[in-house]
Amino acid sequence: MATPLTASPSLSLSDFLAQPETKPATEYVAGHLYPKPMPKGKHSVLQGWLIAWLNQRGIPTQTYLAFPELRCTLGDIAPQGQAQRSLVPDISVFGWERLPRDGAGEIANDFAIAPDWAIEILSPAQSPSRVIDNLLFCLNYGTKLGWLLDPSEKILISFQPKQQPQTWSNAAIVPTLFMADQNLSVEEIFACLNPFAP
Repeated sequence: MATPLTASPSLSLSDFLAQPETKPATEYVAGHLYPKPMPKGKHSVLQGWLIAWLNQRGIPTQTYLAFPELRCTLGDIAPQGQAQRSLVPDISVFGWERLPRDGAGEIANDFAIAPDWAIEILSPAQSPSRVIDNLLFCLNYGTKLGWLLDPSEKILISFQPKQQPQTWSNAAIVPTLFMADQNLSVEEIFACLNPFAP
C-alpha cells in the first residue's frame, strides 16, 4: 500500500510542479505525495501492448493518441485546494482535437486537462482503492472512460461517468472510446502476458 511521502497538505501544487520529476513518478493529491510503484514485468508488457494497439489505430486516422506515464494536472485552481491533483496514469488517451499544443504547433509538454480515457494497471504492491480514487477523480474532471486492469486476476473494471463500475473477464468485449468499429476482449488484452503460447 502506498503511503504518502509528506504527512501534511503543506506543499502547494505549483511548488510540487517546480520540483524535478522522479522515477518512478510521484503523484500529488491535495498536498500529499504518493510514489507510484516501479513497473514490473506484467505491468510493462500490458502497458506496452495496449499503447501499441491503441496508437496503431488512432494515429493513422488522427482520432486519438495514447501516452505512457503522462503527467496530467487538474482540479480546482484555488491555492492548496483539496481538489488539486497531478496524476500520472499508466496510459492516458486523448482525442485528437483535445491534444494540447505549444507555440510551434507540436504536442505540448504540460497537460492541464484530464485524459479522455485513463488506464491504470494494478501492480502487486499498489493500493486498489488509491488507484480507483484517482480514476473517479478523473471522471469528475472530464474523463469519459477509466480502466483498471488487474493482471493477477485477469479482470478489467471499467468506470464511466454517472454509472456503476463494471467488471469484465474472459472473452467479454470491453467498452472503448473512439473506436466503434473495433472490438477488444479482456482475453485478448491479457494474452500478451504469455508471448510463449503457440
